[in-house]
Amino acid sequence: MQGEEEEGLKRTIGVRTLAANAVNLTVGAGIFALPAVVASRIGNAAFLAYIICTVLFMMVMLCFIETGTKVTRTGGVYGYVETAFGPFVGFLGSTLYWFGYSLITDGAVANLLADSLAVFFPQLLDTPIRIAFMLLVFGGIAWVNVLGVKQGARLTEFVTLAKLIPLVILIVVGLFFIKPTNFKIEEWPSFSGLGEVSMILFFAFGGMECAFGISGEIKDPKRTIPRGIMMAAFIVFIFYLILHVVAQGVLGPDLVNHLDTPLAAAANAVMGHAGSTLLISGAAISTFGLIIGDIFNSSRLPYAAARDGLLPKFLARVHPKYATPYVSIIFYASVGFVLSISGGFQQLATMASVALLLIYLGVVLATVKLRNRPADPGAFKIPGGLSVPLCAIAITLWFLSHLTKQEFVIAALFLGVVAGIYGVMKLLKKGVIGNKGIGNRE
Repeated sequence: MQGEEEEGLKRTIGVRTLAANAVNLTVGAGIFALPAVVASRIGNAAFLAYIICTVLFMMVMLCFIETGTKVTRTGGVYGYVETAFGPFVGFLGSTLYWFGYSLITDGAVANLLADSLAVFFPQLLDTPIRIAFMLLVFGGIAWVNVLGVKQGARLTEFVTLAKLIPLVILIVVGLFFIKPTNFKIEEWPSFSGLGEVSMILFFAFGGMECAFGISGEIKDPKRTIPRGIMMAAFIVFIFYLILHVVAQGVLGPDLVNHLDTPLAAAANAVMGHAGSTLLISGAAISTFGLIIGDIFNSSRLPYAAARDGLLPKFLARVHPKYATPYVSIIFYASVGFVLSISGGFQQLATMASVALLLIYLGVVLATVKLRNRPADPGAFKIPGGLSVPLCAIAITLWFLSHLTKQEFVIAALFLGVVAGIYGVMKLLKKGVIGNKGIGNRE
């Protein structure tokens, strides 16, 4: 299997950092509204949806883990799909992920961050100051990541801790204010109701797969990836479930009246104004942390495609001193900055859900395909044969069937444009148009 070739990058990411990275990428601003959304759909039986969704999501993540221990070069999703189905599908999947999902999400999240901070700093509503703020955010994060993978990892660990502290405080204090009567289940939800909420929660777990983007910088991936991702999934599940229990136990029936800020409302109920301010600040830190984590991970995907000759060669340059794919990092952050100030991403954002599910489907299918290849000594293998991958395929197709026609149309148009770009790059590489600046596949 492809995995241990020399890329000029340093393998420094261990289990703790990988787990923190995955938690940071998953626990975003959505958790601050999630309890009320879930409660409004299925009432006090919400805990069932968390358990069901975690089981469903882990079936997909187990496929990521198995394939991630076989294909350990930089690129994550791109490397998995490309190894299984070839460069064309790999390029489609990579671009769909880093641009069609990650960067568009970053643009939206960056604006959410600015809006959140505008409560304290109204100047951020002024366009010139907002643009300067976005430049500082994306430029600063890119600079830290260029300096070295350790610097990027430390920043990720720090912001993960910072975003979890307000949530931990709410849990510790809120547990003393829980009313057992608020958990009485008067009516069990229907199967369709549970399915609808599970889909919402499924996307709330989204982001963990981004942690595989730095696969070429993970040390001992066959050991680190299973332990780090499983640890992260357990932490996220526990946080989501306990936070819902606290919000429901404190607010009771009033929980559904705070669809935008249920955790802040719960914090206000047990700690007063200081509590709600703490949680609002925590939401801002979470959005900032999500951008940090995504640039740390997904900025490696253009590098991986350029390394294989599918994007201009300059994107595959590695810094001679810091051993980071610095051009790809700067390029990725620059596109994120442009999207954050353009507002145009809002029209494309409708395809984020279908993009993520198509990526999941691609990786699960890659897992099945790579099962036919010679066993890789030490690689993780999902027990039970193909039962888990086949279940993961069914889960993903079921979720895809619930998306809108508009999302599929926009995604199809996007993939058509990407396929056209791939064709032009191949012509450039063959010299039909000219081959200046195009990398050769190694």
